[in-house]
Amino acid sequence: MKILDKYLLKTFLITFTTVFLILFFIFILQTIWLFIAELAGKDLDFPLIIKFLLFSMPRIIPLVLPLSILLSSIMTFGNLAENYEFAAMKSSGISLQRAMRSLTVFIVVLSIIAFFFANNVIPFAEYKFINFRKNIAQLKPAMAITEGQFSDVGFYNIKVNKKSGENGNKLDGITIHKKSINSDGSKTVIKAKNGELISSEQSSILQLVLNNGNYYEDITPKKYTDRKKLPFAKSSFKKYRINIDLSQLNNVDVDDEQVTNSNSMLTVNELNYTLDSLQKNYKTEIDSYSENINLRTIIENRTFNDIGNKELVQKRKALPSDILSLFDKHKKAEILKIASTNLSSIGYSIDGSRTNLKAKQKNINSHLLALYDKFVIAYACFMMFFIGAPLGAIIRKGGLGLPIIFAVLIFITFHFINTFGKRFAQENGITPFLGAWMSSIILTPLAILLTYRATNDIGLINMDAVLAPLQKLIQKLIVNKKKITDNGQR
Repeated sequence: MKILDKYLLKTFLITFTTVFLILFFIFILQTIWLFIAELAGKDLDFPLIIKFLLFSMPRIIPLVLPLSILLSSIMTFGNLAENYEFAAMKSSGISLQRAMRSLTVFIVVLSIIAFFFANNVIPFAEYKFINFRKNIAQLKPAMAITEGQFSDVGFYNIKVNKKSGENGNKLDGITIHKKSINSDGSKTVIKAKNGELISSEQSSILQLVLNNGNYYEDITPKKYTDRKKLPFAKSSFKKYRINIDLSQLNNVDVDDEQVTNSNSMLTVNELNYTLDSLQKNYKTEIDSYSENINLRTIIENRTFNDIGNKELVQKRKALPSDILSLFDKHKKAEILKIASTNLSSIGYSIDGSRTNLKAKQKNINSHLLALYDKFVIAYACFMMFFIGAPLGAIIRKGGLGLPIIFAVLIFITFHFINTFGKRFAQENGITPFLGAWMSSIILTPLAILLTYRATNDIGLINMDAVLAPLQKLIQKLIVNKKKITDNGQR
């Protein structure tokens, strides 16, 4: 490796490492802010918080890595151009492509590492992260209950005056509002002097044992006039047990789709296998439903026989356009009633199947997007370098001023298009391939254009191409005005 390649690689690596660490720290702070409700006031130990953050870190890499490459390439090549080092290279016969050669090899290697990281590390970390959030209550069962305020825990709103014990399992001054199944307000209130949370790492059920309390339940009479009396039932107890599903304890700001959908936890091979099964099931369900609908809409001979016109079956070819005219009023009403019932039944069946098929297609699209994302991150690293390096050489500015503005604008554009494409593809508006690759398809011409202009020493915007037509138009207007003035004087 020549001295120039070592120098460029060293300069880029120092800038890249610094930018990556700063951006990674910023995104970690964002993660803490997003999950602050699950971390603050839950009596979690410091090792548990560190474990929580470690499992959430890999999911940040797809955002931080392309932005770091873009910003560091702009800063590196901007500094070289600003300090006239590029001018010295060109005077020595070294082109921009030759200067970028060693860094291009490094970016290619980094893109391959990014793909393997997205394919192996991120799914494992995502699996650990989601399960850690779901099962953290087994380690700290009282984490979902905060002193002095109502905490939403599954089907209950629980308030305690004080928590004590080693893990906060001992509760004093308990008030519980049980949620109504019909969503018409709280119908049940439970109050107890004290209680205890009992959990086990081997069990998925958390027991809340209440001592010395009362149970109040509103009663809704069948007669509407009796409801104004607001009757309720009251009972007292010495010991009362409530079983709570542990998966409900971490429902604060949890994306249900990510919890129930495992596509973010799968590798490329696992996604291909899952997609093959999902698509076969989807096609089988469509074929089965189509056959079922056809069987339900075919008019069989016995239908006419049941209605009572055997001669009609024999003379089917000579049927009139108004077939109902062959029947009396009683038979007409019977036929129309059967037809109306069948149409309504088929309509409800089609609506239900449409909703079911939409959900399955959305699930397939989500798995396809997860598959393409693993390749998009690798290509995004490569593309961002070929946007940032020529852009830095063109603007000839290093440091943290102008490069940050350009990098943020380009990355926001990339991230916005990427998010929009994924959402649109998930709803089956476009194909998942186009949705995942939309941002790369749109920004790739920009990378080619910037590389071409930097190679040929053309500025970011060719002002001559814009000003020349304006100058010609102004000159033409001046000449025409002068001719009109001369004709008027004559």
